[in-house]
Amino acid sequence: MTLIHKRRWAGTIYSFVLFIAAFIIHNVCLSTSAPATGNMDLGMLFFILTGIVASLLSRRSRFFKPLLGAILATPVCLAAMKVWSASNTGVVQEIAWLFSAVFWSALGALGTLFFISLLRHQDAKKRRL
Repeated sequence: MTLIHKRRWAGTIYSFVLFIAAFIIHNVCLSTSAPATGNMDLGMLFFILTGIVASLLSRRSRFFKPLLGAILATPVCLAAMKVWSASNTGVVQEIAWLFSAVFWSALGALGTLFFISLLRHQDAKKRRL
């Protein structure tokens, strides 16, 4: 595998690992209730950080690589949820919870992309003056 080929997958791999780490941290440290219990879960906002970091580590395709990594991590997280969790929630509710985590991760990547484009626009505007 060449260095160029490895760098193409770097953002996806970072996102995959960060998403699983955020899932484990959320379920072990931040959350005391199972998904879909009706309680507000502010720990879900933690997944924004995974999107931000993965987007910053991706050189190109700052949105799609973090999104792909988060989507690829959902089956691993679903399997971990089934093994560790003793809740009565259904599989559909757990999948919905995981895809809301993917949404928050994608939102973090979009926010990063937005701020990077603002900075580039500001730099281009300074150069014109």
